[in-house]
Amino acid sequence: MREPNAQLNVAAPDSISVRIAARVRARMFERFMRTLEPGENDAVLDIGVTSDRSYESSNYFEAFYPWKARITAAGLDDASFLETQYPGLRFVTADAMALPFADRSFDLVHSSAVIEHVGSRARQQRMLAECLRVARRGVCLTTPNRWFPVEFHTQLPLLHWLPSGMHRPAFRFLGYSFFAEESNLNLLSRGSLFGITAAFPEWRFKIQRQRLLGMTSNLMLFAWRN
Repeated sequence: MREPNAQLNVAAPDSISVRIAARVRARMFERFMRTLEPGENDAVLDIGVTSDRSYESSNYFEAFYPWKARITAAGLDDASFLETQYPGLRFVTADAMALPFADRSFDLVHSSAVIEHVGSRARQQRMLAECLRVARRGVCLTTPNRWFPVEFHTQLPLLHWLPSGMHRPAFRFLGYSFFAEESNLNLLSRGSLFGITAAFPEWRFKIQRQRLLGMTSNLMLFAWRN
């Protein structure tokens, strides 16, 4: 059985796929900066920090963001080492489904590759609702594109394109039982990602595509208050 690491991935830290992921995430960070235009006084919440320290791209937002002291890093893993690594940063143990912050506590909210791990579409919408609730100005959520031919967490090609009633048993058969459960992995397409935004008319949404080898590898959902 293939057990995932703290990054919810089975790839080796020195693998080509991990090195590629690091480059893709660097480009997504650049898009975050260009699109939401944070300033040095903006309070930013990053949801989904990890205890993993083996991947180059682990906690990439904290590594790249220029104003570390304005970051609140939240997650279920113990990532308190980030407070030492980046002085001024604050780490908070928090569940994305019930954030322990007041409404509009942060200027911006960022979350990378978390929403596909919270479960059903209803739970994904609940996570989005929490991100919007605590944001004053803008939100950015990233997630792998379901229609990219390689599934990033398992490294398996094409199986995830099958309906859930077929690809989940296939994952189990191949030893990826963790990823066969909807509660652990529920990939989104552009359409399904837009679908969960319908309940929030007070926000304006845009999805940007991050490409790899000419194909959309990741989706970036941006939101602004109307």
